[in-house]
Amino acid sequence: MQISSKEIIFLIGLTSIIFLIAPCFLILYVLSYNRRKKKHLEEKVWLKTTFENELLKTQMEVQEQTLKTVANDLHDNIGQLLSLITITLSTIDLEENSKIASKITLTDDLTRRSISELKALSRLLHGEELISRGLAAAIEFELEWLKRSERYQISFEKNNFKSVADSAKETMVFRLFQEAINNIIQHAKASKIIIILEQDNSIFKLTISDNGIGFNVDEKLDLKMGMGLNNIKRRAAMINGTATITSTSGNGSVIAITAPCN
Repeated sequence: MQISSKEIIFLIGLTSIIFLIAPCFLILYVLSYNRRKKKHLEEKVWLKTTFENELLKTQMEVQEQTLKTVANDLHDNIGQLLSLITITLSTIDLEENSKIASKITLTDDLTRRSISELKALSRLLHGEELISRGLAAAIEFELEWLKRSERYQISFEKNNFKSVADSAKETMVFRLFQEAINNIIQHAKASKIIIILEQDNSIFKLTISDNGIGFNVDEKLDLKMGMGLNNIKRRAAMINGTATITSTSGNGSVIAITAPCN
């Protein structure tokens, strides 16, 4: 069987086209791969920058919340103690010997209490040092401060919790905890707060619940009324975690933050 010249020309042409098209496809594939790789690298850089900016914002919010607590305590507690010291000293009459000793004793007691309060405030101001002791210690210290108001029955449970390896993640979670507590103080009208910090292998979970008036979660999120709630969800996602918010009117609320330890 002989092959005609036309068939030979056709085969040569077809082979040439294949050899021309193949490199074009290869070049297009390489270009497409490089574009995807570049886009992926840009997304990684963007995510890293976004996280760093969010972390910086979170650290500033922790400091701001700490300063607010200090300012309130200086005004409501230490200011009152110092005013009592001033009033007591101003009422001392050197001619009333029988009352001098009791007033000096009262002044001494008020002064010691003021010093104790200032030492506590000094520890509170070292927010970064507080976080460096670990998430559990930071939460415990914050709750001790809240207990001083005597407005809430507070329970804090640590179930098999060891630590979170990433200090930046601890800072973020601590701020989420502060935000949840602030929401309870401002809106919940609660009398009881329960905090549970637990760990299961490489996953930890922080649960904050209260017995307050509750709210409609979907309504708050949809109407953008719960900006704090949206913020909690967004920041939990940034540490590869989730924030579950559960509440119904009249039955309190529960915020559960779950994330990997590493």
